[in-house]
Amino acid sequence: MGRKPIFGKAGPPEGWKDKSSKLSHKDRHARWTLKFTKAKRQEDGTLPTTDLAIPFFGYKSHISIDRKFRLIRKRKTTHAAANDGARLREGLLDKTNTASTVWADTAYRSKANEDFMEKQGFVSKVHRKKPHLKPMPRHTQKSNAGKSVIQSRVEHVFADQKSQTRLFVRTVGIARATMRIGLANIVYNMRRFLFLERISASA
Repeated sequence: MGRKPIFGKAGPPEGWKDKSSKLSHKDRHARWTLKFTKAKRQEDGTLPTTDLAIPFFGYKSHISIDRKFRLIRKRKTTHAAANDGARLREGLLDKTNTASTVWADTAYRSKANEDFMEKQGFVSKVHRKKPHLKPMPRHTQKSNAGKSVIQSRVEHVFADQKSQTRLFVRTVGIARATMRIGLANIVYNMRRFLFLERISASA
């Protein structure tokens, strides 16, 4: 999360451009976005008819992990409104990995990404999207469910960072946010490595 801006994409108000003391306290890189989450069950046991849309302002962490050890291999930081799918073509895939298969959710499903992965020698296991105005075929549901077993492992990384390192960005500017998130990723990898070492030693 960044700090609340007082201007949008149009830039700072007239007369502010030469006032570095004012601009230094305003985050001009962060953006607003909506995070959709499932509504919680009510006390009477019923579920609300609509899910929740929570506004967030700040930055977003994009990572790729390996499926065996769950170590963060590649990372990128953007403002919160950046499209997730486009980041896949910006260095999130690791060619040095011993496996070439890529698991990701439907946000990463696009013709551009599928073509990119094919040209780069990767095998796509990205979730397929629900057809427009049609129910999802049973075989697609079954395929997506199988992919989720592996794809969901990356969510465990984010959950660990949130619970163990209390990752919350309060800095101003994307450079500092990138550093803050990058350090959190390093801490996660160190903790994960020590855990794997203990598991290996006790085996």
